[in-house]
Amino acid sequence: MFILSVKATRKKAVVVAVCLVSLLIVGALVLFPHGSAAQTLTRQGVQITYTAKNNEERLAFLKQYGWVTSAEPTEVKEVIIPADFDEIFEQYNRIQLKQNLDLTKYRTKRCKRYTYEVKNYPGMTVGVRANLLVYEDEVIAGDICTVELDGFMHGFEVEG
Repeated sequence: MFILSVKATRKKAVVVAVCLVSLLIVGALVLFPHGSAAQTLTRQGVQITYTAKNNEERLAFLKQYGWVTSAEPTEVKEVIIPADFDEIFEQYNRIQLKQNLDLTKYRTKRCKRYTYEVKNYPGMTVGVRANLLVYEDEVIAGDICTVELDGFMHGFEVEG
């Protein structure tokens, strides 16, 4: 049998508390890495960066897919991702899953939707929009769509 006795002092208690808090923080960062490090994916051999801290970064994100857009968003709107997805959100998330994004991770989160006018959509000169959903300075979802009633909606890449 081994017995160890330690005289507890305030200084030792503070050191132990700081060590425990530090371990908890490091553990949380390892287990839940979402945060300031923006997601990057590879598209046709090129790294796509999802950082969207400001308008320039949002425009640069769209440019990675070849889109030429209005210099400023035509609309900025706050959006809350619902806890339970209805059929429309399920369909929208299927578009996101095709482009390696997933809105289910952001249920109940408040984000911003930035809408830009697309100026170079093949075969269309007006009426096409690019939507970006941004949460904590990172693009988490988005689409390219038309404002026409019988229009289209797809991910950032042109389908076809």
